[in-house]
Amino acid sequence: MPCERKTMRYGHSEGHTEVCFDDTGKFIVTCGNDGDVRIWENLDDDPKFITVGEKAYSLALKNGKLVTASSNNTVQIHTFPDGDPDGILTRFTTNATHVTFNSSGSRVAAGSSDFMVKVVEMSDSSQQKTLRGHEAPVLSVTFDPKDEFLASSSCDGSVVVWNIEDQTQVISWPLLQKTNDVSNASSLCRLAWQPGAAKLLAVPVESKVHLYERGSWDHVSTLSDDLLTQPLNVVVWSPCGRFLAAGSVGGFLNVWDVNSKLCIERQKHEKGFTVCGLAWSPSGSQIAYTDTEGCLGMLDGLGTPPTDAGKPAKDYDALFDDDDDGVMDEGLSDGASPVKKAVAADDEEDDDFLMPATGRVRNRGAFLDDENSMDTGSLKLGQDKFGDDDDDAGSAVLAAAAPLLPPRPVYEGPLPSAPQKAFQPGSTPAHLTHRFMMWNSVGIVRGYNDEQDNAIDVEFHDSAVHHAMHLTNSLGHALADLSQEAVLLACPSTDELASKLQCLHFSSWDTNKEWMVDLPQGEDARALCLGQGWAAVATSSLMLRLFSVGGVQREMFSLPGPVVCMAGHGEQLLIAYHRATGFDGEQVLGVQLLQLSRRKRQIISGEPLPLSRRSHLSWLGFTAEGTPCYVDSDGVVRMLNRSLGNTWTPVCNTRDTCKSKSDHYWVVGVHENPQQLRCIPCKGSRYPPTLPRPAVAILPFKLPLCQTSTEKGQMEEQFWRSVLFHNHHSFLSSSGYEVDEEARSQSQKEQQELLMKMFALSCKLEREFRCVELAELMTHNVVTLAIRYASRSRRLALAQRLSELALEKASQIQEEEEEEEEEEQSSSRQTSSTSFNQTPPRPESIWMSRVFDVQVLGSGKPSASSGQPRVTNILDSMTAGRKSAALGGSAGKSSKNPVLKPLAPRPKTKVRPSTAVSVFEHVILTVWPKTGFQLWLEENRKSITAEQPDLEEMDVIKEAMGRFRALSAEERLVGGPENHTPNVQLENQFKGQISFRGRSAQLKTIHFNKLNPNS
Repeated sequence: MPCERKTMRYGHSEGHTEVCFDDTGKFIVTCGNDGDVRIWENLDDDPKFITVGEKAYSLALKNGKLVTASSNNTVQIHTFPDGDPDGILTRFTTNATHVTFNSSGSRVAAGSSDFMVKVVEMSDSSQQKTLRGHEAPVLSVTFDPKDEFLASSSCDGSVVVWNIEDQTQVISWPLLQKTNDVSNASSLCRLAWQPGAAKLLAVPVESKVHLYERGSWDHVSTLSDDLLTQPLNVVVWSPCGRFLAAGSVGGFLNVWDVNSKLCIERQKHEKGFTVCGLAWSPSGSQIAYTDTEGCLGMLDGLGTPPTDAGKPAKDYDALFDDDDDGVMDEGLSDGASPVKKAVAADDEEDDDFLMPATGRVRNRGAFLDDENSMDTGSLKLGQDKFGDDDDDAGSAVLAAAAPLLPPRPVYEGPLPSAPQKAFQPGSTPAHLTHRFMMWNSVGIVRGYNDEQDNAIDVEFHDSAVHHAMHLTNSLGHALADLSQEAVLLACPSTDELASKLQCLHFSSWDTNKEWMVDLPQGEDARALCLGQGWAAVATSSLMLRLFSVGGVQREMFSLPGPVVCMAGHGEQLLIAYHRATGFDGEQVLGVQLLQLSRRKRQIISGEPLPLSRRSHLSWLGFTAEGTPCYVDSDGVVRMLNRSLGNTWTPVCNTRDTCKSKSDHYWVVGVHENPQQLRCIPCKGSRYPPTLPRPAVAILPFKLPLCQTSTEKGQMEEQFWRSVLFHNHHSFLSSSGYEVDEEARSQSQKEQQELLMKMFALSCKLEREFRCVELAELMTHNVVTLAIRYASRSRRLALAQRLSELALEKASQIQEEEEEEEEEEQSSSRQTSSTSFNQTPPRPESIWMSRVFDVQVLGSGKPSASSGQPRVTNILDSMTAGRKSAALGGSAGKSSKNPVLKPLAPRPKTKVRPSTAVSVFEHVILTVWPKTGFQLWLEENRKSITAEQPDLEEMDVIKEAMGRFRALSAEERLVGGPENHTPNVQLENQFKGQISFRGRSAQLKTIHFNKLNPNS
């Protein structure tokens, strides 16, 4: 595709310029920083101009209508070519940055610096659709040729595809560098959709062009060139949709054949200025381009390669110039392509040497002789994906050249994901001029970096902690954290200054409350956090440095990978970092949890951090009670489950409460008691604005259990959520903190009530095995209540199983008491001071011994029974247990509670048959006065056992009950009614009752009779 580069013409003042052709290709239209629109018939004649404002940022031309984005925050319409004003199409709060027509010219899309994209009907400007979701100024917009989708790029680093009718995001790719304004962006990232078939979306990313397939939105190909080292600014398709042209920051102009992925034309700006505008003529023979100096240039004579298959060698040479002097044949090697070899020096002399006046590399045939050049496999793959071979003008030439190329495999697997950059939890992006540097449970740190001010404001939620502070940000601090002791700030390094860490220790009792430290050369602070008496900073050299809050350097160690973020709470330090490179959009993160108390230890050492599919980490921290938790970009909140081997349990999904796909919740705090997720609703964005001050919303937690719409699922979710959210009691007590015993008892009572309700529901559904499973989670007291309920419900087999479980729990309680007594006695012998007061017996064991007169093997001594009747409220005794003493002097010793202590599987406890009977027999034979059935059983037991000697005791009772029920009322009265009580009066022997109304089990007080110790 040989072409001629014409001499450039001065058109506008220095600054951003844009260019386009009219529908016929007769006129070239440009706009620039001088506010003029110039209309060129050819480059030799002087242009006609129209003044549209102080500055013109973008223009589009279709169907005789010229649309411009000017500095007065409007999008204007002018007639073409007359240039008469035709009204204002739409307005923004700031200037529009890019405008474009759809393929039919009926709609205009405009992106603005106020983060919004508008789609406006040309026939009726009141018909507008607003697309919200970008978090920074919009760089460019482009219509899908089928008018269904719209693609946009933004300074927030994302490229988004929108559904125009639904005004929703279809997909978003984080591809670009983040910046706070279009003027500071490294690339304009002007997107382009393939005309005609509309199969591909071209996105300039750094020095390459990514091609995404419409519909699946997969990244299907990448166009690149060895000479390109600087970012591409703009891409444009040829009218036929086969070729793609791109202009770069370094002044390069490249044209690729998309089917073969070969770069078929290279030109360089005569002065090396940045190419910021590019347009392909409707005829396909010309490309107009503009630069940042306001000049207009043109490539003329672009054509399609010849297709005569009979002369492959001659036809291939005709694609390029006739300059075949073999200059680039020198220095060729097997390991590098000729272009890479020649560009190694990368100086002006070599550029002139490689680039003739036409800007094309000499002897292009050398590219095909190199083993690293494109092969037949990749050419064929490209043709199959992007075009039809029948009408491909270059297919015959490529097929003829195929035998000269050795085949090689083409990688088609998943591509590596871009690693997530380090961030500070509770902060908004650094490219924003007004941003939250930190928002946590202590206060808010705001940063301002604009023309008027560069400062930091610190505000405390509780003014009793400290008054608000206003700090000048002369060092350019970008990271911040806030605790009840200090404010920690960090700034990046510059060419002259090292990265600095600054701490304002406002809780210090002395007068000098500020200290600062310079990080070593080459180290930049990436993340920081504060704890109780310490500060931590993670640096770019994979180091983590600890300081005391007063400025003393403490421990330091290396991190396994680049840090993502950190959080601190009390003596705990939580670190998230990259474990490895992810693929297919995944992030592979690891987590470390350290305890920085006197006995320093690592609780979690490099375990993987679970994230949702194709998501990234968006918040990391601790609950107010000290449990680690985090949130990913899909809105899933996960909390550490210490009782399940330090695993992560999802406890909430904020997306469930969002009204739109573009809405998000920005998390600022988590509380376990009460259960609250504190966050800020963000409509159409991921981050809240600093002004006006956003309102905090409270979301509930909900474990993602199955069938939570049913009563069983709801009670299961409530029970396990209660267990998870009260695990912090055990952690705090073991760490030496004072525990709220009232809240702890209340949580245990709530859990046992839920278990009893589920037990009653399972009995009603005749799920006896499930009842036993639930009883294993109950305390000893509630198991006893379950036995009573099972017996009253005539579920004798279930009652027997539960009685065995109760004996097992009773023996475990007794063993634990003996172990505690031994520990206390040994500690008292080691202490020369006064001995500890002995712990009184547990209410559970006393109550159990009064109800069950049993003797357990291995316990060493029988349980004492009481001769006095006792009236007990079961719910009052659910949380009975010894309160843990204050742990000020014995922090290492944790209180043992049989309710929450997980039990290891153990064999069933054996009972001496000579001195004890089963709990079930006590329930049936001892608790109630003897009935007619019991008297009848005593008389007929021998006959039943004689007839069926293999029956167990339970089976004997079942058989006897069956026979007894078959008797008439007169036959049941054995020995006269004055001596015996009929079985029909059995239920009236209770002096209390268990009432279950509806589906909700309501437990009432039960009065127990005095038991006969000799029974």
